[in-house]
Amino acid sequence: MGAIDRKGDIDINRKARLRIPRQKVAKQPAETRVLNFDEVYLGFDEEHAKIEAERCLQCPDPAPCTKACPLHNDIPLAMWHIYKGEFVEAARVYRQTSNLPEICGRVCPQEKLCQGSCAVGKRDYPVYLGKLESFVADYERRTVGFSKPEIAPATGQRAAVIGAGPAGLAVAEELIKLGHAVTVFEILPEAGGVMVYGIPSFKLNKAIIAEKAKYLQEIGAQFAFNTTIGKDRTLDDLRNEGYSALFLGTGAWVPTKLGNPGEDLKGIYMATEYLIRGNLPADYLPEGIKTKPEVGKHIAIIGGGDTAMDCVRTARRLQIQTGIKDGTVIDYYRRTEKEMPGKPEERTNATEEGIGFEFLVAPVKFMGDGNGHVRQMECIRMTLGEPDASGRRRPVELKGSNFVVDADVVICALGYNQDRLIEKTTPGLKVDKWGCFIIDKETGATALPGVYAGGDAVTGADLVVTAMAAGRRAAIAMDKYLRSL
Repeated sequence: MGAIDRKGDIDINRKARLRIPRQKVAKQPAETRVLNFDEVYLGFDEEHAKIEAERCLQCPDPAPCTKACPLHNDIPLAMWHIYKGEFVEAARVYRQTSNLPEICGRVCPQEKLCQGSCAVGKRDYPVYLGKLESFVADYERRTVGFSKPEIAPATGQRAAVIGAGPAGLAVAEELIKLGHAVTVFEILPEAGGVMVYGIPSFKLNKAIIAEKAKYLQEIGAQFAFNTTIGKDRTLDDLRNEGYSALFLGTGAWVPTKLGNPGEDLKGIYMATEYLIRGNLPADYLPEGIKTKPEVGKHIAIIGGGDTAMDCVRTARRLQIQTGIKDGTVIDYYRRTEKEMPGKPEERTNATEEGIGFEFLVAPVKFMGDGNGHVRQMECIRMTLGEPDASGRRRPVELKGSNFVVDADVVICALGYNQDRLIEKTTPGLKVDKWGCFIIDKETGATALPGVYAGGDAVTGADLVVTAMAAGRRAAIAMDKYLRSL
């Protein structure tokens, strides 16, 4: 059974384990949670965590769940420790390969990764791998705190990390452990990137990220907030200041626009701005957007991914908090529900919270009042034609099916593109036609010596776990580069 240490317990009765029913994960009732921005899922208690972990069949190495995880976490070993009630030990298994298990356990699409490959899922509901991961990571932080790593002797080398998102934080932590001095430059007022400024608090408590940033400072990381690299300083400036290696983890933040008539009317928001202003206190917000977004009686969200679900659920909470109890929040998506790319459980949560859905519908134009504020949205119904390059069936407009709906706030959640600022201020840095940095996939190295990149800045908008994995790969290459100087 590979590296799994069963401490003398060698008999795994898999048939008995398959008879254990899946344990329920407690969450706030819908009528309660729409009144607050607290995390919806309350998580396992210790006893139910042990029972759920016992459902793991302890597959031989390489276990399918481990193979499906971008970080290749030793999930069966973690499940074994949880089953034994050894929660801190389980957390430390995750931390061997993951910098942010408390985050991944909450926001990763486990149904497409580890959980989707769980062998139990062939016969029954798969093991709740994500919920157990966040449970043990939270347990460790609550009882003993973050485990302080061994720090290698100082190398005298300095590295700059641009962007304090999951990729950048992973690079910073790994390089510090290897003995390098690291400064993280962040355009926003707080660390976390998309984990703070994209994912709502009802999915991810911001205090968790703050604790991680504090821990990184305690082991030696320096942070420079409200600093725009490419404007306040260039990559050449950082080199001249003594940073021998640089990591570009700037993410993907520029919103994709519809290009429809009326898109510039007041009351129409891009998703990130709406989520930032709707979920965060003023001291977290950049200058110019320190107030809550407008709250309408009829709110329309355009898009079908997790960001769209974050927007509809944020909008519902803001409506109720401002006393609009009879308002509507409707998500419009141009394909069917089956083809929505987001997590199914997020759509379930949204439905429970009173969100409506209109499928096979796309906006055509927005109409405003005399003050230039959106009031209505014209839509057209769609059908699905032949598959496009992505393999999904292409939406096709049904001529003559136009209709108009009331919409006094519209939120567009259509995806993200790259900010081209660093590209424009860094001669020799190569990007593709979308503005994503071109790198060596194994090392994260760009076309410029000593400059590395990873995460959404390379792939376009993707997952926290894939960004973290890219950061860890880049840190290995950066360490080798720094030691060669």
